[in-house]
Amino acid sequence: MTRSTRSSAAPKLPDANGHFGEFGGRYVSETLMPALLELDRAWTRLRRDAAFKREFATWLADYAGRPTRLYFARRLTEHLGGAKIYLKREDLLHTGAHKINNTLGQGLVARRLKKARLIAETGAGQHGVATATVAALFNLKCEIFMGAEDVRRQSLNVFRMKLLGASVRVVESGSKTLKDAMNEALRDWVATVRDTFYVIGTVAGPHPYPAMVRDFQSVIGEEARKQILRAEGRLPDACIACIGGGSNAMGLFHPFRNDRRVELIGVEAAGHGIETGQHAASLSAGQVGVLHGNKTYLLQDETGQIRNAHSISAGLDYPGIGPEHAWLRDSGRASYVTATDDEAVKALEALTATEGIIPALESAHAVAHAIRLAPQLGRKKVLVVCLSGRGDKDMNTVAEHLGVRLT
Repeated sequence: MTRSTRSSAAPKLPDANGHFGEFGGRYVSETLMPALLELDRAWTRLRRDAAFKREFATWLADYAGRPTRLYFARRLTEHLGGAKIYLKREDLLHTGAHKINNTLGQGLVARRLKKARLIAETGAGQHGVATATVAALFNLKCEIFMGAEDVRRQSLNVFRMKLLGASVRVVESGSKTLKDAMNEALRDWVATVRDTFYVIGTVAGPHPYPAMVRDFQSVIGEEARKQILRAEGRLPDACIACIGGGSNAMGLFHPFRNDRRVELIGVEAAGHGIETGQHAASLSAGQVGVLHGNKTYLLQDETGQIRNAHSISAGLDYPGIGPEHAWLRDSGRASYVTATDDEAVKALEALTATEGIIPALESAHAVAHAIRLAPQLGRKKVLVVCLSGRGDKDMNTVAEHLGVRLT
């Protein structure tokens, strides 16, 4: 018998102005408003268009490699001695992460709007690679904005982007990471909006991006929900995912949002520790403000200046959070915890040793919390963890952290 308590009381969000409660919205210059309104109208139409949905599903299946597997991590589960751990294997997708779900969707929207050029920001490089991949597939020009520090950490992905035909704009301002790359991408869009489509990589930014990216990524949770019902005959006790901007987490969480017995747990990057100030945990240690076109929780000082974020994971190194996550936290529907750099690397080692699966450092934060949580629960409990990407790109960073010199 399937255990599922579904509530119809959850509000349908965002509202017409892109708000999730007090969060979200559209805080941008007047120059960008026509492009955002055009996109809003297009997405309102396309998200209900049967032909568009069929085309998107076909690309996901034939090109990206969906559905991805829901894998029972038996040896990790036995090693921990508690709840069953299932991994939603987004790492098996083409390009190596969940990002391809969203870039295929936005690429199709860009084609409908007859845009000739794609731009994107990237931190870990996976969104940049996925955007460059779609640009090559659809014969579009492509430029990727990436902070100099992330270029250093993710040189392999920079090479992949260039090989795919994209140009990479190295951003030297600020902390030289994801925040600064997004700043430069928005500046470029203001100047080139007539023929350029901005492919935002996460559930942040001005409306309609948070909802649009969520909808494209919800295939993760839609598949996982069906798969766990087949595997266990019931829904999981918790869904766990790492949180940077939050697209893989929102993709997993959204189809479970009305299943009140399913706990939704996002794992932020605690970096060197919350108490050090060197972290990227905006929900755990931030305040409400406005950044990159939306109102949400941010790492900022008493004057409202954005603080630098830190994470060993370039993809989580962002001082904000998607506005729907902010609403989920404040409404009590989801809970948010943290994992440090050290905990993430140890989790990566544990999953690799027990299952032969090397996760991305981003995903390792979610695995770290599952490793903490599972032993506290009975053996009949079930956890679903989003393995949002594979760890190839992170081997230099992991080796450096462990004091191993690669030759």
